[in-house]
Amino acid sequence: MPSSLKEQLKEKDRQVALLHAINRIASTTASLDELLNKLTQLVVEQLRADSVLIYLFDENREELILRGSHSPHPGQVGRIRLKLGEGITGWVAEKRKLVAIPESAGEDPRFKFFYSLKEDTFEAFLSVPITLKGELVGVLNIHHRKPHAHSVAELELAQTIAHEIAGAIEHAHLYHRVQKRTQQIEALAKMSQSIAQGIYLREILQLIVTMTAEMMGSKICSLMLLDEKGRELQIEATQSLSEEYRSKPAIKVAGSVSGRAIQMKKPIAVPDVFQDPQYAYPDIARKENLKSLLIVPMITKEKPIGVINCYTSQRHTFTEEETHLLQAVANQAAIAIEHTRAVEKALAAQEALETRKQVERAKGILMRSQSISEETAYRIIQRQAMDRRKSMKEVAEALILSDELHAQK
Repeated sequence: MPSSLKEQLKEKDRQVALLHAINRIASTTASLDELLNKLTQLVVEQLRADSVLIYLFDENREELILRGSHSPHPGQVGRIRLKLGEGITGWVAEKRKLVAIPESAGEDPRFKFFYSLKEDTFEAFLSVPITLKGELVGVLNIHHRKPHAHSVAELELAQTIAHEIAGAIEHAHLYHRVQKRTQQIEALAKMSQSIAQGIYLREILQLIVTMTAEMMGSKICSLMLLDEKGRELQIEATQSLSEEYRSKPAIKVAGSVSGRAIQMKKPIAVPDVFQDPQYAYPDIARKENLKSLLIVPMITKEKPIGVINCYTSQRHTFTEEETHLLQAVANQAAIAIEHTRAVEKALAAQEALETRKQVERAKGILMRSQSISEETAYRIIQRQAMDRRKSMKEVAEALILSDELHAQK
């Protein structure tokens, strides 16, 4: 067998082994950060590179973030950020084209120097876009300290690796979404259980905002209720520790962002609260580092009773799934509020009936003992209640007790 053919077969075997290794890592590693670290280490070993970096694209912020690194700068993971078109990496991401520089990479006009990365010490620079189904996922950078001529086989392998990395990242994202969805379902079930147990409304609402903030990854979550006239919204519960945010004044429904959700009876997403002229408290938002906002109305019997607000600290595009989740939470909150108010009305009616019975008995005692009319007896009880700053029920009970004690003598 010719030596060239042997080398080709050897190279193919190495490629197959590498792809199997990537698939094995992807199938056994749940954490995205751990996955990227293992992949960079594998690429370094297999391609005999001196450094490998993986940048992931954040579509909400439209920038590339260093998420995976193997030698010599793992401490910069999550800190290095690039805009599309910035540096060689940004150019590759923007153009979706591979760049292979065999030597003097730092002299390329597209090169961007990062003192913390010290990439200018690498002569050779291979940068490959990571895409999946035509969408940008990130960029794979492979560095050599000495000049290195990238062969056709090596370029093809690097592109194949980038494709496999895209699949591995998608697998990790899918696993994370499934785990998060499971946690969300469990949280909603816990909310339902708490409501069914009939604990105090304030405790229920506090539980709802706390769990919602955790489920949504929200900086601040708050629940606001309409006043009796339906003109203002006031915070009733929030997991925020900021006293300034907790005690901010009620907002008018008319002309406010949260009021829009009330009036339209549907969720409202605000990508940037500072860009919405109807947002009432930009100064507090700036102090609390709030950026994007999702507002969902709480509706019972087709009537809005309040809203749930969820903020993020970074600009965020709320997904349909996130909106549906918050709507489910709002529905649970509406049930809790409606249930509690119904119980309060029932108790109030029962208390009113009991008061009426006691007052009737007390009137009878006064009418009999003082030979007065029913109207006069009622006015006496009413006057005593006002003078003593007691309820009419308390005055009536005192009269009844006094009569019973007198009868026992």
